[in-house]
Amino acid sequence: QPRGEVEFRDVWFAYRGGDNPTDEDWVLRNVSFRVEPGQTVAIVGHTGAGKTTVIQLLLRFYDIQRGQILLDGIDIRKFNLQELRQHFGIVLQDPFLFSGTLESNVCLGTEGIDRAAVESAVAEVGLGEFVQSLAGGVTVPVTERGATFSVGQRQLISFARALAHNPRFLILDEATSSVDTKTELLIREALDRLLAGRTALVIAHRLSTIQHADRILVFHKGRLREQGSHQELLAQRGIYYRLYQLQYKDQELRFPLTVPDATASTSLPADD
Repeated sequence: QPRGEVEFRDVWFAYRGGDNPTDEDWVLRNVSFRVEPGQTVAIVGHTGAGKTTVIQLLLRFYDIQRGQILLDGIDIRKFNLQELRQHFGIVLQDPFLFSGTLESNVCLGTEGIDRAAVESAVAEVGLGEFVQSLAGGVTVPVTERGATFSVGQRQLISFARALAHNPRFLILDEATSSVDTKTELLIREALDRLLAGRTALVIAHRLSTIQHADRILVFHKGRLREQGSHQELLAQRGIYYRLYQLQYKDQELRFPLTVPDATASTSLPADD
């Protein structure tokens, strides 16, 4: 069982150009960071900053041209793909549910995950009473894409799926869909349980939800430009601070609020 350490060491990556990309081809440039076992680290930045690419490289959907990506100090290219990926649980923005039963959607055919484990995972994410109220419980049929479940319920089912597989590493692409307040609370509580004791990388879209992350990595134009806690990054008044102001300005337009420093510059610095 891995300890749970992730390290990017001077990573350069381009989708085009093979082993000799041009300067314009590089999507990530000189990216270095380390995540300690059990830490929750959020990745933020504008669209195209490189957030999703970091995750794709960690799972070896692509191989890098320069540098190293290490799990517990071992280059990920030394693992076979199945061995590497079995240590990761992935929760996407729009979780996919397929035709079958709720049970089959949670266990995904994995040996060793029996009905009791599925029921336990479902209860742990706060869906226990709801599922018990259904005819058949966890054997209830699921239609294509889970159309009979709400957005929030699909999100919680995806959490139960991750819990049942008990991964050492968790990758969470934060959901942006609006849900009611009660469901939002259930999701937050379930997420806390899911993150406990695991190394987690969170692709964050709403900065308000990742303020308690152990560390935040701020990407801009393919470079890791800032890193630190929420308060440390706000104090720097750099890219993260401006992203934060932009989000609150957007909120202010929809829901009038008094926001400190709302007149701060929202322009991002030019890439070095």
